[in-house]
Amino acid sequence: MSLYDFLSSSSGLFLSFEIIPPLRGDDIKPVLRTIEELTQYKPPFIDVTSHAATDNSPRRRPGTLGICALLQHKYNTMAVPHVLCRGFTREETEDFLLELHYLGIDTVLALQGDGPERKVIPPGRSSNTYAVDLVQQIVHLNKSIFLSGQQQSTPTNFSIGVAGYPEKHHLAPDLDTDISYLKAKVDAGATYIVTQMFFDNQHYFSYVAKCRAAGINVPIIPGLKVITSRKQLESLPEKFALSLPQDLLNAARNSSPQDVSRIGVEWTVQQIKNLYQSGVPGVHLYVMLDPRPVHEVMKKL
Repeated sequence: MSLYDFLSSSSGLFLSFEIIPPLRGDDIKPVLRTIEELTQYKPPFIDVTSHAATDNSPRRRPGTLGICALLQHKYNTMAVPHVLCRGFTREETEDFLLELHYLGIDTVLALQGDGPERKVIPPGRSSNTYAVDLVQQIVHLNKSIFLSGQQQSTPTNFSIGVAGYPEKHHLAPDLDTDISYLKAKVDAGATYIVTQMFFDNQHYFSYVAKCRAAGINVPIIPGLKVITSRKQLESLPEKFALSLPQDLLNAARNSSPQDVSRIGVEWTVQQIKNLYQSGVPGVHLYVMLDPRPVHEVMKKL
């Protein structure tokens, strides 16, 4: 079952997660422990981030494909790998998609990728510039069209997710323009949207309303993250171009460092409850490799 099929047929509430591969050369055991702790909550899917190499260094976090294979076949949990434009040629992307297809993984999240293009494209190769280009490549593969033009006997059947930004992408001039880019990705073949993290649910509700008014009718899954340290009060807005509510900032700054995680958990729990009560069927939690906040959230839910 693809994620599109699940979202089309599910009638209950769900909580899904996103994790990150280990650093290059690190042991995979912490990742497996994280997966084992998360799968006890029976998430319908777990995203696995992807990380590109540069011309000056190898991939900092390899392992996306292997982790997805383990998720799918050892832990019986739908794996959703991230597929990037930046740092990968279209030929590398096609190989990666075919490897996923061989493994029975049929949902991907198509992203432009962070930062500037840092990889020189070799002669005779090509690259996707924007996520909409990547979506189009995946759709072509679903139609049995290789980059070489040859036809494969068994078409892929990828369900394609894309990212949405309730407070707009940092490169977009305004939210309306950003939503027009999102609609182009949906029109190209994306079947669902996962949002960037947000800490004020009104951003999400307003965003969904604007998307629907623009003719975007696919599911829009809200993405949340638990604040666990004072450092994140500065780093998250800077890295992801988002805002933090003043109430959350005041509570975290006026507490002891040990209490920040508790405050973050309580904030996320209230967000989730409000989203569920407002009719949102599911929430996506950005976990990385620390499942401890998830346990605290689940206790309170």
